[in-house]
Amino acid sequence: MKGTTPTMKDVAQEAGVALGTVSKVFNGLPVGERYRVKVEEAAKRLGYQVNQYARGLRSGKTYNVAVILPGVDHPFFAALAQHLCAALMRREHRMLLYVTASNPDAERECVGMVRQNKVDGVIGLTYNPLELDGELPFVSIDRCLGPDIPCVAADNYGGGRMAAEKLIELGCTRLAFLRTGSASPSETDKRGDGFEMACRAHNIPYDALRLNDGEDFRRFRAFFQEHMAAGRLDIDGIFCSTDLLAWRVRGMLAKLGVRVPEDVQLIGFDGIRRFGAEELYCSTIVQPTQKLAETAVDLLLAKDRSNAPALVCLPVSYAPGGTTRE
Repeated sequence: MKGTTPTMKDVAQEAGVALGTVSKVFNGLPVGERYRVKVEEAAKRLGYQVNQYARGLRSGKTYNVAVILPGVDHPFFAALAQHLCAALMRREHRMLLYVTASNPDAERECVGMVRQNKVDGVIGLTYNPLELDGELPFVSIDRCLGPDIPCVAADNYGGGRMAAEKLIELGCTRLAFLRTGSASPSETDKRGDGFEMACRAHNIPYDALRLNDGEDFRRFRAFFQEHMAAGRLDIDGIFCSTDLLAWRVRGMLAKLGVRVPEDVQLIGFDGIRRFGAEELYCSTIVQPTQKLAETAVDLLLAKDRSNAPALVCLPVSYAPGGTTRE
């Protein structure tokens, strides 16, 4: 073996199993656990690596998956990309990342690659119309694209309700919901719906201001000024649709002389942490980012997609982050 590249036949001889057993292990087909371990240990000893190109030719697959994201400059999208890559690697697939800045032409180009069999499927977080059908291996994140396209999302409605109930529990008596985002309907719109339902259920007065991407952010400042009287804000609890918006709102309130959390308590949505694993930017509704990624990969690579659910909704949790008075 010295000075030569080991082959599958060498692995079979080293493991003491049939060549067909080695082939099954390397192609992800079911074999007894004892045989799988023997083959993997033999391959490791010999330094054998699976020829992915040849494997793809035999199986009719590329073992590549395209991922569409609006960007990776936002910490949530960056974390999602990392977890998707890790989940695909565990399934012996490679991730081809498309950062589209929500450009519809770039997204359509990515979908076109799938139709040309250059990748095995797409996981997309997109806010643009796409021409998809049930035959196209596609899993959407945060937006339902049709009954035949599985969508994976956090429990946005439950998260909005959780935010309102937490602010009420902490003593707030007048609330507000602030939102920025795409004009295209998505699961994230349910954050405000859940918040408003909880306010009505508890007979708590509330206001809401929703802006689409590109609208003048100064409208939030005008909103706060309308609610100022004698230097005080008449709102004492705010839920923002994202942590990024909560961070920006906190800075805006500081310039108006409003203290967080002393004068107004603030909750965001996403669960973004500084440098990945340190403290939170704000008190927040935490999305299960790793579970979102793993679920999307499982749905895309499932051998039988005929009974895939139209929507998989994953639970969220609340975490204090210094902008509420726990």
